[in-house]
Amino acid sequence: QVQLVESGGGLVQPGGSLRLSCAASGSIFRMYEMGWYRQAPGKERELVAVITSGGSTNYADSVKGRFTISRDNAKNTVVLQMNSLGPEDTAVYYCKINCQRFSLLRSDYWGQGTQVTVSS
Repeated sequence: QVQLVESGGGLVQPGGSLRLSCAASGSIFRMYEMGWYRQAPGKERELVAVITSGGSTNYADSVKGRFTISRDNAKNTVVLQMNSLGPEDTAVYYCKINCQRFSLLRSDYWGQGTQVTVSS
C-alpha cells in the first residue's frame, strides 16, 4: 500500500501565498516523478508542476515565476510553494507520485486533494 497525505490548503487573499505539502508513505522501493495537479469547478484536471527524481522541473505556463516545486527524497515529500496567488488559482490541488513498490510494480498514486481558495 502507498498512502499520500496532503496539507497546506486554505483560504488566502489575492496576492498571498500558500505552501502545499504531500508526504508519501508505505511500501515504496523507489520514487520517480512527483507533482501537483489542480481541478477548478467545471474544468478538467490540469498539470501545475512536476519534479523528477533528479530534480528537473516543469511548470504550467500559468504558474511559471509564481510557484516553486521541490522535493525531499529522503522523506518522500513534495512541496509546492505558491506565491502571488490570484482567483484563477482557486481549485482543488492534488498530489501525484509515480513510484515502484517493493513488489517491483510501478504505478501512479493520487492524494485526496486539498482545497485552495483565493478570495478577498
